Amino acid sequence: MDNNPDPVVIKIASQQDYDQIHKLNHSIFVEEIPQHEHRQDNRLVDSFHERNTYVIASTGDEIIGMVCYNAVRPFSLDKKLNDLDSYLPEHEKLVEVRLFAVKKEWRKHGVGIGMLKVLIPDLIKQGYDLGVISGTPKEAELYRNIGAVSFGPLVGTAEVPYQPMYFSLSGLKGAFKV
Repeated sequence: MDNNPDPVVIKIASQQDYDQIHKLNHSIFVEEIPQHEHRQDNRLVDSFHERNTYVIASTGDEIIGMVCYNAVRPFSLDKKLNDLDSYLPEHEKLVEVRLFAVKKEWRKHGVGIGMLKVLIPDLIKQGYDLGVISGTPKEAELYRNIGAVSFGPLVGTAEVPYQPMYFSLSGLKGAFKV
């Protein structure tokens, strides 16, 4: 990574990026976090893929990070929590953010925050005022630092728990220069 002369580029993904997104999804959510079963082709297509808009980070021709959003319900959290809306503050337009992942060797190098600097203004411009996300408890501080508020019980499994969280997008405008 340190010897990579290519800059990190962050953008909204195109269809040409999907194969690498599926590979990164498998690498993180099968191999690193054992949330899904291993697949022979080392590709994990998200169950919400057709509804997702992905923000990716890449260097050269390698995707090193991703995060996505979906505004079409039911969300993944709707399927994990009964009456999701009862946990949330008043809002006008809700969006779910998911699959926030960065390759291990690129973590703590600004890739995640760089993707958020593309994602958050895009969501605000589209009129979303509240977002929900499920984060690993070990990354709770990272999420709190960007204004996320934990709610409800842990979801997922005992082996791979996730904490549901919400964040006010209007409260993030200044931090992400909208």
